[in-house]
Amino acid sequence: MDIEKLDFTVAIPTYNGAKRLPKVLDLLLNQTGIERLNWEVIIIDNNSKDETNQVADYYQKKFNQNFTLRYFQEKQQGIAFARMRSINEARGEFIAFIDDDNLPASDWVFQSYTFGKEHPHAGAWSGQIHGDFEVSPPKDFTRIQAFLAIREHGLQPYLFDADNLRLPPGAALVVRKQAWCESVPEELVFKGRLNKLMVGGDDTEALLYLHKAGWEIWYNPAMHINHQIPHWRLEKDYLLVLARGCGLCIFQLRLINAKSWQKPIVLVKTILGNLHRVLQHIIKYRGQLKTNLIAIFEINFYFASMISPFYSLKWKSDRILGNTTKWLNQLWM
Repeated sequence: MDIEKLDFTVAIPTYNGAKRLPKVLDLLLNQTGIERLNWEVIIIDNNSKDETNQVADYYQKKFNQNFTLRYFQEKQQGIAFARMRSINEARGEFIAFIDDDNLPASDWVFQSYTFGKEHPHAGAWSGQIHGDFEVSPPKDFTRIQAFLAIREHGLQPYLFDADNLRLPPGAALVVRKQAWCESVPEELVFKGRLNKLMVGGDDTEALLYLHKAGWEIWYNPAMHINHQIPHWRLEKDYLLVLARGCGLCIFQLRLINAKSWQKPIVLVKTILGNLHRVLQHIIKYRGQLKTNLIAIFEINFYFASMISPFYSLKWKSDRILGNTTKWLNQLWM
């Protein structure tokens, strides 16, 4: 039997999202400008222990009037597996990934779909992601807000700089299904923040493969999402683990689009470039590296980026990271 092809799919990977999903689904139920659009919502439940399946069942009854909601369980743990399942199950020409803490504006689906139609060479595009904070963020938070998937880059569309890893997060990202299926491997190196190291990189890895295949990656300021940030994501312990996890994937990501002869250069630049940043930071913030949370975050990111070749090549990475983490904790915590 032929699978019905649709215009647009909103995919929501979730883990224990029973309390968060209703807000997202209510906003999707009330999208505007989509009267002529054939679209769907799919929930990918990544081994939830709560009532996520019951929430999906309740909303399936509300969605079936104009468009469908489908529910799937993905047993392999990790956001990369959940998103790949979304790709395989989606029937839309375009697939939008929304996390269960992303609240889309009323015209988000319309703006996302329209942009894709107007930019046939775009393999992926993302818009403005605004922080919806439970508590006020620390001073100078804007310097690190991109690490928490907050992006406010102005009112003009532009192409992301993939060569320098300046790319959008996976949250609130829209991809062209054809581009993904032709360009992104079924299994990525980075699976998502699965363990205590919280190593990231899965979002960027997929986008780098799209870029390598020649697809464009765009910023579309007409798309607006509010990203809910609970208080614990602004606490020091979480932020430092996040900084290190974002840094540890840097070397492997830079290798994706590097030619063989460039790889030794990437290795040297990764180590020496980040060593320079670490030393600069120590000089600039001397005396503040126990009190200035943003500076502490940045130096942890630079340090983890510097040792990312060792993590990537698995040269006793657990021991290296364990020792450096212990040293960083003694020095700055």
